[in-house]
Amino acid sequence: MNKQKVENQEDPLSSDLNQNIHVLRSIYENCSDLVFRPFVIGGKTKAFLIYIEGLCNIEEMNASVLSPLMDESAAKYDTLNELLENKITVSKAKEVKTSTECINYLSIGSPLLLLENESIGFAFGLAKWEKRSVEEPTAETVIRGPREGFTESLGVNTSLLRRKIRSPKLKMNPMSIGRYTQTEVIVAFMDGIMDPTLFEEVTKRLKRIDIAGILESGYIEELIEDNPFSPFPQILSTERPDVAVSSLLEGRVVILVDGTPFALIAPTTLYSLLQSSEDYYQRFLIGTAIRWLRFVFVLISLLLPSLYVAVSTFHHEMVPTTLLLSMASSREQVPFPAVIEALVMEITFEALREAGIRLPKQVGAAVSIVGALVIGQAAVQAGIISAPMVMVVAITGIASFTLPRYTAGIALRMLRFPIMILAGTLGLLGVMLGLIFIVIHLCALRSFGVPYLSPMAPMKFRDMKDVLIRAPLWMLNTRPHLTGKFNKYRQAPHQKPDPSQGD
Repeated sequence: MNKQKVENQEDPLSSDLNQNIHVLRSIYENCSDLVFRPFVIGGKTKAFLIYIEGLCNIEEMNASVLSPLMDESAAKYDTLNELLENKITVSKAKEVKTSTECINYLSIGSPLLLLENESIGFAFGLAKWEKRSVEEPTAETVIRGPREGFTESLGVNTSLLRRKIRSPKLKMNPMSIGRYTQTEVIVAFMDGIMDPTLFEEVTKRLKRIDIAGILESGYIEELIEDNPFSPFPQILSTERPDVAVSSLLEGRVVILVDGTPFALIAPTTLYSLLQSSEDYYQRFLIGTAIRWLRFVFVLISLLLPSLYVAVSTFHHEMVPTTLLLSMASSREQVPFPAVIEALVMEITFEALREAGIRLPKQVGAAVSIVGALVIGQAAVQAGIISAPMVMVVAITGIASFTLPRYTAGIALRMLRFPIMILAGTLGLLGVMLGLIFIVIHLCALRSFGVPYLSPMAPMKFRDMKDVLIRAPLWMLNTRPHLTGKFNKYRQAPHQKPDPSQGD
């Protein structure tokens, strides 16, 4: 029976209305939300209006389709095209000729009109369902910058991009992924700026996906990345339209997925993950200072517990005598070695962080903060943990929150544990070995063919003005060289402010 249904879906529509209705009823068997509304056009032609309840605008359908067609004046029109041109006031109407097309349009909320003695039907663009309004992104907040973020509606997300880029050079290529969900995906790019080979590679990887369904953009990210076993994200995810637009103007590709507010940007580099959109909304001196602060705290987040374990266990000569005596006295009653102490505290801190995220918003923050204070103080008083270790873990936790990208922070938090184990067994030599392994891995990593450490490795001096520093906007006159041919210049030369050359 299932095989027969699949064959029916591929068959063209028949001129026999009853047969078409029978095919659709058999395909949508046990689907109580599918409505078959029979009516007569102009009192002479039998027809059916078919729609899925909750996905279409019923008021507009009644006013623009049913009422005009049921009027007696519709009897003078003999063909479906004549009815469409003269009686139906819906601006968007598409012909359907097969059962597959009928299913596709019904599933996205378009009502379907079928007539007796007609082997074609029409699907009307009257989809309407509940959706979230445009709000400020919660994961990428800024002090200065736009407050709007993507939503779960693909139409809203594409309109947010069109609002910022009003040029027809912005292209959007649609496709559907997922055997059952048929999730709509749009690949956006700037014609004339992006290298065409990048678009071909992205679409090839997307078309290769053949799974039951796509529920979030994370599914696609995991299925098209270059190295699935790397802890570092090779595709940038963002909720901010301004971040997506800036990436488009640099020649990157933006992937929008229906049902999620997170857009995917490819290719990406390590330095893109460490940059915030607010770096470009502040003056360049402030943006550079904040970027340096972020880089310092990234290193602190990755290495501070490991350095403390290595120094307190193996390298006492590196610590000033007064500080060493203070550390020794605080650890006098602690029964565990420093590496076990660090692992226990870090795991506890990560558990509190996760609990704060998963609990209801009203109690999540209170539980995480109060839990950290109470557990830390009780552990010190009980002699299980030393006071310096509590400070080290607290500073590390604060440093990890300075990263603008949550996915990059997760990678550093994962790598922190093996480096701590190396530090507890080999001291500073273990820390250096861990760093060497990480750097080797980053040098070998690619994002759609782009080196992950670009433009520092391989070195491209022209692009370095937006890596360690944020150069003034009037100096950022060239785009980063990502892949193949590219549109080099993003702005006219001589943009530096010069009041003496005014009127």
